[in-house]
Amino acid sequence: MNNNLRSERGVALVVALMAMMMMVALGTALILTTSTESKIARNFRNTSEGLYAADAVVERAMDDILTIHDWNDLLNGSAQSAFIDGQPSGPRTLADGKTIDLGEIINYANCQKATTCANSDMDAVTNERPWGANNPRWKPFAWGFLNDITPSGSVNSAFYVMAMVADDPSENDNNPLLDGAPPPPPATVNPGGGVISMRAEAFGPFGAHRILELTLARQAALSTPGSTGYNNGIGQAGVRILSWREVR
Repeated sequence: MNNNLRSERGVALVVALMAMMMMVALGTALILTTSTESKIARNFRNTSEGLYAADAVVERAMDDILTIHDWNDLLNGSAQSAFIDGQPSGPRTLADGKTIDLGEIINYANCQKATTCANSDMDAVTNERPWGANNPRWKPFAWGFLNDITPSGSVNSAFYVMAMVADDPSENDNNPLLDGAPPPPPATVNPGGGVISMRAEAFGPFGAHRILELTLARQAALSTPGSTGYNNGIGQAGVRILSWREVR
């Protein structure tokens, strides 16, 4: 009986099982770490590309804005870029099979909800839109897959981009569909004349989404060499970027 209690038979099996369990745990931890690191790298790559994609549609939209004489046509939605892929509504399928809805994107920009925005929704004072009746009313201007942004098709990207334009909220005319309209008394000067806002959004695989907002101003045509704006040369009117920020 005592000899059986002192027997060491089976100890090797126990040690082997413990060692195997430790190796399994270490292997599982290594796999999880590698998988997590791969996802982090992928997300970083996608978000970085998304920022460049949003900036690319800004550049493309500004090229077309240069050709539009009356900026009120931008604010009421009657003027659009040549870079469009159909109506600014309905679903678009991304490279990973997920879909976005252009109408919902515009609604979220205007009133932070997916459904149609009423005037009262767009005029509501919020932390993101504190200007009341002068809140921007975003109108779609340019939209499509980034691969189609150049005629040559030289861009290779999985992102879908959209640029919207609106009246500058520094205006005080309570009319976001007119640029620089006379303000209601007692104000006599509208500081936002000749200034508009632009919002660019980029959507990519695995939920990548970046947003830029800019403030743009007209740059008068030059008669002599000097400081220039965007695509602004002698005898050519241009556009100047007053501010640029990423919306997080």
